[in-house]
Amino acid sequence: MILDTYHILIVLCIVTIISYIFNIISDRLKVPSVILLIVCGMILKVVGDQYQMNFLVPRTVLELLGVIGLIMIVLEGALDLKITPDKKKLIIRSLLSAVSVLFITTIAIADILHFAFEIPFKQALPYSVAMGVISSAIAIPSVNNLSADKREFIIYESTFSDILGIMLFNYVISDKLLSLNTGLVFVWNLVLICLVSIICTVLILILLKYLKGHIKVFLILSILILVYSLSKQWHLPSLFFILVFGLVLNNAEPFLKGWITGFLNPGKLNSVNRELKGMTAELAFLIRTFFFLLFGYSIDISLIISVPVIITGSIIIMVILLIRYVFLRYISKTNVFPELFIAPRGLITIILFYSIPVELMSDKFNEGVLSFVILISGLIMMFGILFSKQKFKVENELQAY
Repeated sequence: MILDTYHILIVLCIVTIISYIFNIISDRLKVPSVILLIVCGMILKVVGDQYQMNFLVPRTVLELLGVIGLIMIVLEGALDLKITPDKKKLIIRSLLSAVSVLFITTIAIADILHFAFEIPFKQALPYSVAMGVISSAIAIPSVNNLSADKREFIIYESTFSDILGIMLFNYVISDKLLSLNTGLVFVWNLVLICLVSIICTVLILILLKYLKGHIKVFLILSILILVYSLSKQWHLPSLFFILVFGLVLNNAEPFLKGWITGFLNPGKLNSVNRELKGMTAELAFLIRTFFFLLFGYSIDISLIISVPVIITGSIIIMVILLIRYVFLRYISKTNVFPELFIAPRGLITIILFYSIPVELMSDKFNEGVLSFVILISGLIMMFGILFSKQKFKVENELQAY
């Protein structure tokens, strides 16, 4: 069946409307909309198989949507965060959580893949990093109804996890893991992205003063994506730049005094901040819709339901939760619920998986494990948030009596 232009437009519009309905259902039932989109994609695949109306989803399309979606979602989260002196402990705690949990989880998953599929440890590392990173693309939109401190912890932690995951991924795919040269490159990349982020952010803020007309937001987004892409070409953790820009723009007002106003226009910054918040939210919604729907469509259901995949995937999920519980309970000594369950794998997992060099790919790895971990971690997050809300509701009612 060949679709003409108007058939394609009809399909795109219907998908967008369905996604909006999923958002409403998600808010009421506390079911992450991305899970509904993935399941919807899987159902479409089954129906397509039944009526022989399938099409191949190119990896390039998924990767392109994934990268732009990741940028929009992190920017959207950063534009909602306010940095104040009392947030220092929260930021440090979320950073320590992202670093510790990511590193330990990566080693543990690599060991599991090594013993389960007999994959050499070095080849197992890229796969384990991909499954060890918390997906901010799923975590951030799912915590809107939590308290401010819990929501901010998840936003910071998941964003740091994405950034550090990309850095660790670039490190493990290098030729020599344990060498002085590789370690120095790792540190240099971290220093360089900090400098790039500060310089580019300041230049963009200065540029805003001289922009005239109504077309500003797409120009800014184009510059952000350009800097992100160029930084990726230099193997830098470019997501850090997006986080820094969003945080600076949303927290610039207290510093706009005296001689600084000669370089920056406070009125324009506030105006652009408001417009950018609205635009990034809309774009993140649209890109997330098509990415997760197409990802669900591309999943081979027969792989997910195979016994080896279920066993290996379940062990990985249990290890992820165990390491996270130990850190939150005994090291961070902070809230365990619902933070324990908010560790979904998703968009960043898929992007890193598609970025594994050919020489490090293993024929022994079953892609069903990746899909299984993404789906089950999302479902665990959903039930964890639901359970925690009911628990706190009961506790509040008991306290009232």
